[in-house]
This record gives sequence, C-alpha cells and structure tokens, in this order.
Amino acid sequence: MPKRILIQLDPDSQPSIFDAVVAVDAGADVLLRHGGVTVDTVVPLVHGAMFTRGGADLASTAIFIGGSDVPAAERLFDAVRGTFFGPVRVGVLLDPSGANTTAAAAVVAAARHLSFDASAVDGCRAVVLGGTGPVGQRVARLLARKGVAVTIASRSQERAEAVVERIRGGLPSAQLRCVASGSEPLPAELRSAIEAADLIVAAGAAGVRLLSASERSAATRARVLIDLNAVPPAGIEGIAPTDKGRPDAAAVVYGPLGVGGTKMKIHRAAVHRLFEDASVCLDAEELLALGEQLDAAG
Repeated sequence: MPKRILIQLDPDSQPSIFDAVVAVDAGADVLLRHGGVTVDTVVPLVHGAMFTRGGADLASTAIFIGGSDVPAAERLFDAVRGTFFGPVRVGVLLDPSGANTTAAAAVVAAARHLSFDASAVDGCRAVVLGGTGPVGQRVARLLARKGVAVTIASRSQERAEAVVERIRGGLPSAQLRCVASGSEPLPAELRSAIEAADLIVAAGAAGVRLLSASERSAATRARVLIDLNAVPPAGIEGIAPTDKGRPDAAAVVYGPLGVGGTKMKIHRAAVHRLFEDASVCLDAEELLALGEQLDAAG
C-alpha cells in the first residue's frame, strides 16, 4: 500500500505547525508543506497530486487547506476543487484557523442538550456573539441549516448583514437576523435576543469579553452557553476554559477546552477520512456530520 501523503497548502508564508502536528498524529506518513500559496500558483501543485498516482492509489494522496487568512483559504478550496475532473481527484479538507472544526464541535456540544427540530412549536433560537468572525459565521451557518433561528451579533452592522446575505445565498430558508453589539448596557435588540435564546455561543476575538455576568443574567431561557475564547478574559463571564457540560443554574456551559477535545477528534478523523475516499471534499457541513457520527459512537 502506498504511503499516505498529505499536501498542506497554506496562504500564509509559513504553514501552520499546529496543522502539521495534527496531520502526523492522524496518520499521514509524509507531509508536504507549501506556504504562500495563492489561486494563481495552486493549480500546478494540485496537478502534482493528481497525476503522480493512479486508480485506487490516488486515495493515498490528499490536500489540507489551512492558514490564518480564511477568505484566502476559501478561494484556494474553490480553485482546488475546480482543478479536478472525472475520477482524477484527491480528498480535500478545508479548515483555516480551525474555524470549521471548531464550529462543528460547538454545534455537536449544543446538540447534546438541545433539539434542533425545526417542526417544534417554538423552535430553537440561538445568539452567536462575534458572529461575523471566522468561527461565528460557520456556527451561524451550521445552526441555520439545522432549522435554528439565529441572531448574529456584531459590532459592525454592515458586516453582520453581509454574513446574513452570504448564508442565505446558499440557504434561502435560513432564519437569520443581525443585531448590533459592543456597547454597555446591552442594546435593547440584543438584550431581547438573549432573553429569548435557547443557545448562546461566544465566538469573538481572543481576549474580548462579549457578555458580562450582569448581562448574562438576561439569558433566563438559555439551556446551553458556549464560550470559544481561550484567552482571558472569558468571552462569557463565569465560564471556565475547561467547562464541559457543567450545570450552571438552568443551563449547561462549555468553555474552549471543553469544546476543544471534540474539535481535535473531528480534525484527526477528517484527516483520516481523506485517505479513505479520494472524492471527499470536507467543508464545515461535512465536518459537522463527521462530528455527529463520532459523538453518537461515544
């Protein structure tokens, strides 16, 4: 059996060491790392992956697209997929800044305690704080696909409206709205959304508090609160990094490390999956499905 070769394509000048270590731990025998990759330079690299092996051996070559520039990584993902033709293709995973695996893990955690059944009388309502960032956008998108009514909170109304438009472009039925955040006390519209939310996810920038303890007191209906910020202070005051389904009044809470264990399982399983099927293209939705399978299996 040929060695498993993972080609790491990164728009950053120096490819991520974190992603490289995970790839090796997930079973890649050989790691080929390329930094500074753009849509103008990626095609020859993809051709190198496509044309050096044939038949079933192609499944032992795969591509991982990471980096800190999420829009640039998404453009690379589209360019890579556009290079394939017929059966001549390799598996591809998109996870810049860990945004896709983190978002998938957050939704998996929430689903342990909430029903996302869109046919329920009152439905499920979520607020995503920092909803225009890389992770927040994907959390909102994944929840919307589950039929959840999602409020995207951002300091920039313009950016929030752009995210709503982007998600609706691929999911016209999405129940989405955006509200302004970033001022104290909470703006009335955001406070109202928090009061009505079953789920609150803080996905803002590192080290930025998005919900203080007093503001959080408005979340009387919330059953799950998730903070994805690992840098002090906490994005949601009172949630510790290691919290993992910890009961807190009427809710359960998750911190970044509590979600991070699931994120790492999804990441490693995704890399392994690349070498099972040369046709797979793993974006946020596919990673969520993989995370749900892992969670169901225990």
